Amino acid sequence: MLKIGPYKFSSRLLLGTGKYPNFDIQREAVEASETEILTFAVRRMNIFEANQPNFLEKLDIKKYSLLPNTAGAKTAEEAVRIAKLAKASGLCDMIKVEVIGCEKTLLPDAIETLKASEELIKEGFIVLPYTSDDVVLARRLEELGCHAIMPGASPIGSGQGIINPVNLRFIIEQAHVPVIVDAGIGTPSDAVMAMESGADGVLLNTAVSGAKDPVKMAKAMKLAIEAGRLGYEAGRIPKKAYASASSPMEGMSIG
Repeated sequence: MLKIGPYKFSSRLLLGTGKYPNFDIQREAVEASETEILTFAVRRMNIFEANQPNFLEKLDIKKYSLLPNTAGAKTAEEAVRIAKLAKASGLCDMIKVEVIGCEKTLLPDAIETLKASEELIKEGFIVLPYTSDDVVLARRLEELGCHAIMPGASPIGSGQGIINPVNLRFIIEQAHVPVIVDAGIGTPSDAVMAMESGADGVLLNTAVSGAKDPVKMAKAMKLAIEAGRLGYEAGRIPKKAYASASSPMEGMSIG
């Protein structure tokens, strides 16, 4: 069970709603993923005007918890304003804080992310900040009162997978709130690796929406996350330098 603030979820897959070839494929992929949390950029849709494009129009949003994000914000002030717009629309009190500090790499701005998260926590939001894989920064965000930490595996949309597994493990080991790996996941094996490392969940979008068959990839990611979590909970065998017989040698006669 994934717990974020007062909410509980059976699925540990958080799925983005953008970049799909069309709304029908988007709907099929969301259903195949069995996600319970959908995320979207508030700035990419006008949530107050019915005649504007609605990226959620084919989805029965009553079945999901919505996680609006502040993508497009470059300052804490912008992120807070976007979050308040989302909350005013009645969508949800959860918010993914995303403040980009570098246009080329789309890496987050640590200082502005801290500022925005602190303000939104004071405003009563359930705050999930997208951050780098900085171990100290992750701890500072938790100390502020963030309800989950979302370190990137690699740059947004890059599909490079987890490029710094050591830092990710350190973040997970010290965290007392859920750690949800966000950004850069490209394949089901990347998702398995994240979950086997002890992550509480994975958020992805492009890996599914940009796949040749988004519906099959959504199902693959669902299964990968479930398998990775089970593997983590089961506890892997320790690595050894030499071979170890899988069958007992006692009582065996050698002719």
